[in-house]
Amino acid sequence: MLWEYARLDDETRIACSATRSDGTVRVVVERPRDGGLDSADCLLPQCRWKDVDGFSTAELAFLADFLHNNAPLIFDIAERHAEERNIA
Repeated sequence: MLWEYARLDDETRIACSATRSDGTVRVVVERPRDGGLDSADCLLPQCRWKDVDGFSTAELAFLADFLHNNAPLIFDIAERHAEERNIA
């Protein structure tokens, strides 16, 4: 399950998973485009991109910087969701 973390001015949406068993957090980035979505998956803390469709190298660099600057909060949210999942 993913939870929306942020929505940028251009309608790019950033969502994160709960903390996974290996301590990583999956981040999914999507942006509307004609007939579909630009999308990319990122694994934190490594900030390793995969399945990138429609984002330029410069846009990925901006998003990587955004994720790096927001990582402490993203990990805090992800950990809370992991704890909620274990309680339920």
